[in-house]
Amino acid sequence: MSKTFDPKETKWRITRRRLLSSITAVTVAAMATFATPLLPAAHAEPLDVEKDELKFGFIKLTDMAPLAIAYEKGYFEDEGLFVTLEPQANWKVLLDRVITGELDGAHMLAGQPLGATIGFGTQAHIITAFSMDLNGNGITVSNEVWAEMKKHIPMKDGKPVHPIKADYLKPVVEKYKDEGKPFNMGMVFPVSTHNYELRYWLAAGGIRPGFYSPENISGQIQADAFLSVTPPPQMPATLEAGTILGYCVGEPWNQQAVFKGIGVPVITDYEIWKNNPEKVFGVSKGWHDKHPNTHLAVVKAMIRAAIWLDENNNANRPEAVKILARSEYVGADYEVIANSMTGTFEYEKGDKRAVPDFNVFFRYFATYPYYSDAIWYLSQMRRWGQIAEAKPDNWYHETAKRVYRPDVYLKAAKMLVAEGKAKKEDFPWDTDGYRAPQSEFIDGITFDGRKPNAYIDKFPIGLKGQQVVKGNDVTG
Repeated sequence: MSKTFDPKETKWRITRRRLLSSITAVTVAAMATFATPLLPAAHAEPLDVEKDELKFGFIKLTDMAPLAIAYEKGYFEDEGLFVTLEPQANWKVLLDRVITGELDGAHMLAGQPLGATIGFGTQAHIITAFSMDLNGNGITVSNEVWAEMKKHIPMKDGKPVHPIKADYLKPVVEKYKDEGKPFNMGMVFPVSTHNYELRYWLAAGGIRPGFYSPENISGQIQADAFLSVTPPPQMPATLEAGTILGYCVGEPWNQQAVFKGIGVPVITDYEIWKNNPEKVFGVSKGWHDKHPNTHLAVVKAMIRAAIWLDENNNANRPEAVKILARSEYVGADYEVIANSMTGTFEYEKGDKRAVPDFNVFFRYFATYPYYSDAIWYLSQMRRWGQIAEAKPDNWYHETAKRVYRPDVYLKAAKMLVAEGKAKKEDFPWDTDGYRAPQSEFIDGITFDGRKPNAYIDKFPIGLKGQQVVKGNDVTG
């Protein structure tokens, strides 16, 4: 399929599609008159989309897969949409281009719509009606750091016992500190899942990852480990150069370190927070208001792509890997992408283990935009000072509902079920938007999205209550 369309041809194709749809509808109605028993009970009319030529942005990561599959399998075209997919240089450029309208929407970090809407960094009202996946990240350290960590890790049958906690990294960080050397680590963006997961893992092991303040947005105030931004595809090279000693990133850039022999993935985000939400599909609120049917059509196509990615116990994953390996998508070797996307994950070279849920695209209601997922991200923004002052619980709930739009998602799902393209039981029709309290975190602390401040106050490291960061001090 070509990604370039002739506008005149596109208009003709849309007209033809609608004409054929109308002919089909007339034919079905006529045949129904003769009481043909095998015909479906209902015929779904295509959405009258406000805009049919769209450009979506993405970063070269495995979890952009729903966009690639919706394109390659013709799901966008089924909805009357003619889409161009365009890789972006980094997360900031991607967000800025959605805000300016250069992109109609994009594969986004789950924290990006929230951060933009509350004004951390670029101020803009961004929404999401589709969660792209669960899990998919890992934390990798250099070979030198791994050699030191390994001295403290319990072993079984000659292999490290997992999950590997940051407790075993702490002596290494302390050694660097005693020698007057900074312990530098990379993450992909200040409001990325990777930033919060890396911080969560470090803090659970007693390592302070540092605070943000309105005056100092480095995120390194009072830090033991210094976290900074590195674009995902550059992570392995930056590690190899010695600029950073470890990083948290999505695939295939952890497995790339294994293949290149420059580092060791020590833990997956599945082990930090089981079945955590990772990326979302984001659009500006203004774009949604102007194109509500187009947004619905996009969500429909992406739900179908997510179903395809997970159906029949991941039977389609090898084909998906072939697609993603192409230069226009992720552009990494088939073997590197397959190492994690087909249900395994390789830690130390040769230590490949079964992790069937490392990438989840549809199971466990993965695509539903839960309010409680948004609240977890907001809780971590507050914990580390990106939200500078205490907020009442209702602020968290209201903010989540401004950004996450399950109403749009369920409307799209209902249409797919009516069309026979999805199963009714695969969607959480009766949820209030909050998951049940979750306790499968590496530190064992239970998260209840209905009680954000009580959750924040449980952490021994991090802001809580009325605390604020002033200069290099935490007060209040």
